[in-house]
Amino acid sequence: MTTYALTRGHGTANDFVLLADLDGAADLSPEAVALLCDRRRGVGGDGLIRVVRSAAAGIPEAVDAHTVGAEWFMDYRNADGSIAEMCGNGVRVFAHHLVEHGFVDLAAGPLAVGTRAGVKHVARVPDPTGAQEAWYRVDMGRWEFPRPITEGADSLVDTAGIDVPRPAISVDMGNPHTVVALAGAEELAAADLTRLPAVDPLPVHGTNVEYIVIEPDHDGDPSTGRLAMRVHERGVGETQSCGTGACAAALAARFWAGSNGPTTWTIALPGGTVEVEISESSVALSGPAVLIGDVVPTAEFAAALAAR
Repeated sequence: MTTYALTRGHGTANDFVLLADLDGAADLSPEAVALLCDRRRGVGGDGLIRVVRSAAAGIPEAVDAHTVGAEWFMDYRNADGSIAEMCGNGVRVFAHHLVEHGFVDLAAGPLAVGTRAGVKHVARVPDPTGAQEAWYRVDMGRWEFPRPITEGADSLVDTAGIDVPRPAISVDMGNPHTVVALAGAEELAAADLTRLPAVDPLPVHGTNVEYIVIEPDHDGDPSTGRLAMRVHERGVGETQSCGTGACAAALAARFWAGSNGPTTWTIALPGGTVEVEISESSVALSGPAVLIGDVVPTAEFAAALAAR
């Protein structure tokens, strides 16, 4: 029976199981992924990242990535086994895994990582918090508002714990997001994210929903902003952090602030802090990546793989 090296890691407490399948031998079913991500019967995580060479991944987007020179592909799955296009926290942890296991050396320059949302470039950067963690900056590429925004919103979100449906903005980061602005910290804390928010209209493939509170400007620098955020991720539920969601939140906050709004945002999440930089056509995400340790696969998971 083939065995696979497993590692647990996280980016601002958004945690993952990394499966090293370098030559593309694994054929993961949704059931096997859900079992591995199960926090009682498996290893436990918000999602699974298959670490695989682009040329061996067996995924159409990986073929494109290989063509443009991205050796490695991040095959990301949500905790329920469903496929996701991209994960901003996950791609940092993916890069850190490759560095720590000696597969790449970022001293030579940024790493090109293939994803279902295109190739992302990852570079090592200093930890701005002073905590001396491994920090990475990811060029997240292009983004868009997929629907016309009228009077500051394009949708409504009904959330348990919040009195009435709130207006929101949709943001496409390669995966779908819906951003809701709330009045203050008390309202942010009151949102019950154990239940699925009702989004109208709901994107075809579902959506991640970010709840934000834009904080007052304390340092007098109009180019920088701060916000607090919680997130309900599709296929998972509430997570401690979401990288693409942080980017979507910053983009929505800047839209609401106007054309002269901040272009650099510090975002406080339950799991930690990340930074988002907005340019005219792209957005970049910086934050920490941590490997918790290697894991021995359960017999039940090994059997689930063998059943394929």
